[in-house]
Amino acid sequence: MTSALEDLVERARGPLGPRVALDFGVDSGPLKELSDLLSRVNGFFAFDAGIQVFRVGDEGLGPELIEWNSEEAWKETYGSLADQVFCFGQDLLGTQFAIVGGDTIVTFDPETAETREIGKTLDAWATWLFGDPAVHATANLAYAWQKQNGPLEPDQRLIPLAFFVAGGGYEFDNLVVRDAVTAMRIRGPIAQQITGLPDGANIRLHLE
Repeated sequence: MTSALEDLVERARGPLGPRVALDFGVDSGPLKELSDLLSRVNGFFAFDAGIQVFRVGDEGLGPELIEWNSEEAWKETYGSLADQVFCFGQDLLGTQFAIVGGDTIVTFDPETAETREIGKTLDAWATWLFGDPAVHATANLAYAWQKQNGPLEPDQRLIPLAFFVAGGGYEFDNLVVRDAVTAMRIRGPIAQQITGLPDGANIRLHLE
């Protein structure tokens, strides 16, 4: 029986960059698994491009893993809220898939900077994706959007005009295409404004 991660790779569309031999300098855990994965297929899309795993290296399509995790790309706009997440991929709406502490895979909400644990291995992450592709991998939204509007560029994601945290919906008229870095930078200051607020609190969002 194949693993969920193996099944994901077999269904993936990639690679997004030239072949690499990647080594994060660890012998076990999700970072080791990520280096093995990217050494096998250097970045890919899956679930009708509902998820994207970043490539490594100077050449290729879409965000580059190390550059994406730099302060200068988008993390500086989150203050310290994104310091602990090493993001290796994202869904159609910019929810990040990340490793924290070298041993735990989480989602990182771009609007709130909240993290939610998925598991301890990439196979657990892949199993979680397959458990509910419509929600966890934005598969249905990706298929429907691209059927109506055409495919996104590898550097593009969707972002809501009225943020989800403020009650915005997933209707197409509330979604616009933005460069993936720009989409994160727009939401970083929002996350800083609302972090720590209790559920139901009134918020006033300031866009600069």
